[in-house]
Amino acid sequence: MNLWDMNQLDTAAVVKADPAPVTKYQSHSETSREAAREIQPTAGTLRAQVLDYIRECGERGATDEEQQIGLDMNPSTQRPRRVELAERGLIEKRGQRPTRSGRNAVVWVYRMGGAA
Repeated sequence: MNLWDMNQLDTAAVVKADPAPVTKYQSHSETSREAAREIQPTAGTLRAQVLDYIRECGERGATDEEQQIGLDMNPSTQRPRRVELAERGLIEKRGQRPTRSGRNAVVWVYRMGGAA
């Protein structure tokens, strides 16, 4: 295993093991608060899945829609995990491309050397 592979494994392990950031919710919505509490135990694993998927897409990256389809993950689960990864500097915006509806969407790519 080369250093690049080890760095990827270390980043994914840290993202998966770290329960922070606390899942955000809409303060005016009790159902949003409840959903945030319920997802918290698995949020790290889900973040790692999203990170792994984006990293596997290489320089082509992936839109939110592509991540949701590729991971078979609900948009309300995937999108907050992607936001958490972007806030940590692990992924970055890299252009746009059309979604299935024909509207442009941001393409996300793995940011090599990003903070974990």
